[in-house]
Formats: sequence, structure tokens, C-alpha cells
Amino acid sequence: MTNQYLEQANRNLLIIDEIVNDETAIDTPTDWYVGIDLGTADIQTVVIDGNGTPIAAFLDWADVVRDGVVVDYVGACRIVRDHLEKVQHKLGVQVEEAITSYPPGTDPRISINVVESAGIVVSHVIDEPSSVAALLHIENGAVVDVGGGTTGTAIIESGELVTSLDEPSGGRHVSLAIAGGMAIELEQAEIQKRRSHEDPLVAAMAKPVIEKMSDIVAEHISDHQPGSIYLTGGGTLIAGFAGIFRKTFPELDVVELSRALYLTPLAIASYGLAIRGEE
Repeated sequence: MTNQYLEQANRNLLIIDEIVNDETAIDTPTDWYVGIDLGTADIQTVVIDGNGTPIAAFLDWADVVRDGVVVDYVGACRIVRDHLEKVQHKLGVQVEEAITSYPPGTDPRISINVVESAGIVVSHVIDEPSSVAALLHIENGAVVDVGGGTTGTAIIESGELVTSLDEPSGGRHVSLAIAGGMAIELEQAEIQKRRSHEDPLVAAMAKPVIEKMSDIVAEHISDHQPGSIYLTGGGTLIAGFAGIFRKTFPELDVVELSRALYLTPLAIASYGLAIRGEE
């Protein structure tokens, strides 16, 4: 992979960080693509233009999906509808279709049903780590996507996806460890987790769970030889995450991105642009 794709992704992630939840109306570009990411800890919608540049982004923290299964269908549908209404107001257009994703090993229909409940069509669906692999044009490597409930690994060889695996261990499990260690409610633990870079105690509590995630990834890639590991998902933002992975995989290049929380929804939206380019 050349650095240009990584650099472009980092620039776009910084743009999302600036515009997320900004409802200010903009001039509508000729081409635009909507990506919807149903995460365990949040639901995100990202819109890109025909050049792949983000032009709208909305995020709601929500406990509506666990381990790839929607546990609050009504809540998930409500958030998706709300995001689409905001997109339509911001762009001044009617959204008729979107792209979505699913954790490897789960039923894609779960995500499709939620998105289509908003009255639009899911034009494409792709598993989460594979969308990131496509965005970054990875030739040989592994994408590790750590969400709220799962750790997914997509292994790419010669530019082709050879396997995509998923295990139920993610950011929520870190929160549970923090809640137990600090004797606080799970909601408070979630807040503490997001402040892990400010509190060494929280980082120390998270360490065993992150080490388990690195063991999961080691098992996922045991029969392969990826040159690099690309970290994505909100779970990778926990203090010390990349360092633990570098210790587990000293022979591999562990790549971090600027705002990994937004990487998967950016990749989902960008998949529509990639598909259009192949037509």
C-alpha cells in the first residue's frame, strides 16, 4: 500500500472530526454517497462527495447493538431515521439509498433491516474490516476493527480478502472491567474509558482486556503472514492499545489512524464510490 491512501484517509478523518453533528446546510454536490455504521457503542452516518471528501457526519452514542445483534431495534431505527433527516436537511436532497456494513460472521440482514426501516434502499453491504481494507487499498495486511462488542480481523493477500473473522471482545468488555475495578455503574465506566489517556489507573484496568484482543488477532492471523496490522474502531482509542499490539506483534508494522472512531463509517460510504468506479 502506498502512503497516499493512508494520508488521504487521515485527512478525511480530521474533516469528519470537524463537521460531526453539524447540521448547517451546504451546497449539494452532484455525486454523494451515504454510509451507515451500526456499532455496539454508537451509530454513525457519513456522507462523502464524488471525490471521497466527507461533507456530512452524524454520531449518536447508543447501546442498541451487542455482538453484532440489534437488542433495541426500535431505538436503532429511530437513530438511523434521525440521521437521515439531518442529512436531507443539510444537503437539501432526498436520500433514497445508503450503504451499510455488518460484523464478520453475523447476518447482514440485521443491519439491512434497520437501515431499510427508514424507508430507503441498502444499495450495498460489506463487512466492516473489509470496507476499511478497500478504503486503504491494502495489498497484504490485516485490518483489526475493534468495536464496542467485537474484535474483527480481515486478512488481505495480493489485494484480495482471504478471510474475515470476528470474536465477541471489544470496548464494552473494557468498560465492564473498569466498572468492576472502580465499583461504578457501566455508564460511568464508559465515560472513564473515553478519558483513559488522562488516567493511568483506567489504562491499567483496560490492559488485560486489550491483551486478550491481541491474542484473538494472533489466532486470526496465525496461518497468514500480513506485513502490517491496521487498527480501526473506537475500541482502539483506549490508552495503550497500539503499544500492546506492537508488543504482541514486534515483527509487524502496527498502523494507527488519526481519528479511528470514524474510520469504518468513512470506509462504508467510500465503498459506494469504489463500486461506482468499477461499473
